[in-house]
Amino acid sequence: MEKPGRRIGLKHGSGGRAMRQLIEDTFLKLASPVDGIGLAALDDGAALRVGDRWLVLTTDSHVVQPTFFPGGDAGRLAVCGTVNDLAMMGATEPLGLTCAVVLEDGYPLVDLDRLVASMAEAAREAKAPIVTGDTKVMGKGEVDGIVLNTSGVALADRVVTDAGLRAGDRIIVTGTVGDHGMAIMSRRHDLRLEGDLRSDVAPVNGLVREALRAGGEDVVAMKDPTRGGVAGVLHEMAAKGKVGVVIDEGAVPVRDEVRAAAEMVGIDPLLVANEGKAVIGVRAASAEKVLAALRAHPLGRDAAIVATALAERPGAVILDTGFGRRMLAEPEGELLPRIC
Repeated sequence: MEKPGRRIGLKHGSGGRAMRQLIEDTFLKLASPVDGIGLAALDDGAALRVGDRWLVLTTDSHVVQPTFFPGGDAGRLAVCGTVNDLAMMGATEPLGLTCAVVLEDGYPLVDLDRLVASMAEAAREAKAPIVTGDTKVMGKGEVDGIVLNTSGVALADRVVTDAGLRAGDRIIVTGTVGDHGMAIMSRRHDLRLEGDLRSDVAPVNGLVREALRAGGEDVVAMKDPTRGGVAGVLHEMAAKGKVGVVIDEGAVPVRDEVRAAAEMVGIDPLLVANEGKAVIGVRAASAEKVLAALRAHPLGRDAAIVATALAERPGAVILDTGFGRRMLAEPEGELLPRIC
């Protein structure tokens, strides 16, 4: 009897090793040579040379559950997620976004109106106009409520990839970690945890612009720590840069409410998704200057230098707890599916 074939699981869309393996085994068959950075780079977007500048483009689909959560909703997240992916490539001034919506038959119009209003507000905040889109309606049960897809394009003078770390570089997190994932978990499972758990979802293109102004070409790697959290991002950066990374656990900014909730459910905040933060690799000589620029911005007040790149142990991420060091494993997938 023929054995059943492998099937897709939720872990394959949740960041980490499983999703990367799926992409490498399946979707990289679509990759073609380009004059710039294409699909094979597995970065936050693509960058194609246009004259003496770069056209940066990215796309993302959003299936967050619940659709409305403390601090935001799927509409705000869709706009911010695409704006932030552009910013992670060094493109902080979007030319335009697209919006495609797949709706389930019977979806409440009042909820759709609320999401559209939220998207419009986020687009104004990011100075990222929504310029075209598409709408589809599926039968009852054929899609879970609503799926939002947004794409974005921007021009950049210089592209920043996620592969530029070298030994000695400092790694900055632009704010507290774990806020989005813990807020989603609390609302989805009605955990009734103490404290104000709220998503950090926000467009960080203005914040990143300040980092680039301060650091110039010494800003060498960027990525937003969404699925897989900061730990997942550092594993990708370490592997691509062929460096080791040591995290100073005591330097990682975590809100008290997030830390308490994470300890209660047994989750490391470093593994939890964020939607309004960036991880930035900077040459050591410019790290303090970039940190000061970030802290001067409202979204970067809690920015901190949290890690250092090493020549030893390329691809490894090591957590220095202050009492010793241990390997920080790359997540297999996001601990909480459908967080973005």
